[in-house]
Amino acid sequence: MPRGPMQTQDLRIALFSGNYNYVRDGANQALNRLVGYLLRQGAAVRVYSPTVREPAFEPTGDLVSVPSVAFPGRGEYRFSLGLPGRVRHDLAGFAPNVVHVSSPDVVSHRAVTWARERRLPVLASVHTRFETYFRYYNMAWMEPLIEAILRRFYRRCDALVAPSESMAQLLREQRMNYDISIWSRGVDRETFHPCRRSDEWRREHGIGEDVMAVGFLGRLVMEKGLDVFSDTIDELRRHQVPHRVIVIGDGPARGWFEARLPDAIFTGHQEREELGRAVASMDVLFNPSVTETFGNVTLEAMACRLPVVAAAATGSESLVSNGHSGRLIPPGRVHQFAEALKAYAEDPELRARHGAAGEARAMDFSWDRINQAVADTYVRLTRQKAVAR
Repeated sequence: MPRGPMQTQDLRIALFSGNYNYVRDGANQALNRLVGYLLRQGAAVRVYSPTVREPAFEPTGDLVSVPSVAFPGRGEYRFSLGLPGRVRHDLAGFAPNVVHVSSPDVVSHRAVTWARERRLPVLASVHTRFETYFRYYNMAWMEPLIEAILRRFYRRCDALVAPSESMAQLLREQRMNYDISIWSRGVDRETFHPCRRSDEWRREHGIGEDVMAVGFLGRLVMEKGLDVFSDTIDELRRHQVPHRVIVIGDGPARGWFEARLPDAIFTGHQEREELGRAVASMDVLFNPSVTETFGNVTLEAMACRLPVVAAAATGSESLVSNGHSGRLIPPGRVHQFAEALKAYAEDPELRARHGAAGEARAMDFSWDRINQAVADTYVRLTRQKAVAR
């Protein structure tokens, strides 16, 4: 009996990740959500990633460990070493009909070669702007070289998915690939909602009712723009703008950040109800980073009815409407960031109006609809590859 057209439940996906669950970040949480959705739809998924003894959270689905070593100077991250015989044997036994690579590391390069040798479709998801990281380590001269390496990698893939239209357009301009679709991000409305705001929590942390709480949300690493954030707070202080700073997150640069912002409230890593309460108890999110391709933290703050002051860069540009739900400022412009925050401090009604507009925008993001778009891309690529054989 002839089979009908391929469906999601017919998929067998081999997913390669540089960090599936050993350090928590927005990218690997999106991947775990995707895998959970695919499994619920009847697809088969097997994940290949470096692992550690005590990961940040339990993985969704079957996880196969690939050999790796710690990054020099950033020991919390792992650098994959390739596809040894045991992993290749596992791959052959799983018999995927599509390969998904989510980071341009060694194991993903080998996986792309493995898939091309077997004429399997390869989808690459882009989660961060790796080429920009070197700016924060006095190595900006490497950016063109890294961009060339990324171009070679992504053009060996059949298609890319990017988390925002602004990122997709940048990838087209960089000639990374010409088949690029959108895999956006969703928001958990159970966690991120205005009703989570707590005046009691604010009082416990010494935040007065009439004082604007400026929030930072994310991993504490220099590439998140911690220097720009702290310089901007210095500017607010010089202009005697009443405010408090709330920093939610942890990471290797926490000591540096605490020294720069001695009066800030550092909550450390937060999860679920505690995370939602802390975010909703802010008054504005300040996100000066230019490395995100989407900006999960921006969307989460918007869902809590907060206006967002962000760098005008990929990701935030697709979420924040300048002058309507927040402010988009050219990257690194400390004075302009401070002016935007000052305006919110002086006008609570403006904060409320822009926060409400941001919440309305956040309600457009449904995880199931978003993840089905990736499944549809898998199906399309397998059909295209079958026709080309």
